[in-house]
Amino acid sequence: MSRIKTTLLALKDKGKTALIPYITAGDPHPNMTVELMHALVEAGADILELGVPFSDPMADGPVIQKAVERALVHNVSLTDVLAMVTRFRKINTKTPVVLMGYLNPIESKGYERFAQEAKIAGVDGVLTVDMPPEETKGYLEALRTNKLDRIFLVAPTTPDNRLNEVNKQGSGFVYYVSLKGVTGSKNLDLKEVANKVRGLQEKLSLPIGVGFGIRDGKIAKQMAKISEAIIVGSALVQLIEDNKSADKNFIIKAIVSKMQEFKQAIGE
Repeated sequence: MSRIKTTLLALKDKGKTALIPYITAGDPHPNMTVELMHALVEAGADILELGVPFSDPMADGPVIQKAVERALVHNVSLTDVLAMVTRFRKINTKTPVVLMGYLNPIESKGYERFAQEAKIAGVDGVLTVDMPPEETKGYLEALRTNKLDRIFLVAPTTPDNRLNEVNKQGSGFVYYVSLKGVTGSKNLDLKEVANKVRGLQEKLSLPIGVGFGIRDGKIAKQMAKISEAIIVGSALVQLIEDNKSADKNFIIKAIVSKMQEFKQAIGE
């Protein structure tokens, strides 16, 4: 059983919702990423989502786009990201790590080589934004062979035939995009999201994590009532941007404070 599945099942048994924070690897500086990962866990993260910098992050809003740009200034590559996970695993062997990114860097490395290196580094799952389940045969085989969870995005407009493929090909959890738009969008209709998630739970056997637009404790509390996990990204990355010139400890303190807001909200 994967670390992701083990973690989500354990939380479900306790009647709790998983908190999954996202940060971009290399932002604001490569030497801070592993320390930030540990700080997120100490602040209550159940699963970590680590963004792989890519020059054309089409699903991401301006906040995460700027984070990617900051990371790319330091030439942070997929190989560097895997090295960060390796360093994280020297201390933490329990918390699941999901890589979120785009196909081009993986394709450049090669599916099998990437999957092998990711497994050795200690990665647990991969979410590749621009790789739909219908087109992933060779890639999915490489992930499956190396026992990496295959995580897919599901949107409000996803048709049933694709949901069937996601249910068949995916593992770990499904990332539900809670609105039509990019990360960090603010036009979140909580009632509509709740209805959509309930519908998905009837069609999918995988746990559902809700992301995009969860920017404060109030929204997190509502989402935690209807899903197995909530995913927060732009709200944390914005803090890094706002304090990118500040002392490292100040940035970590700001991140921890925001995480505690989310953790307290979903635990209520």
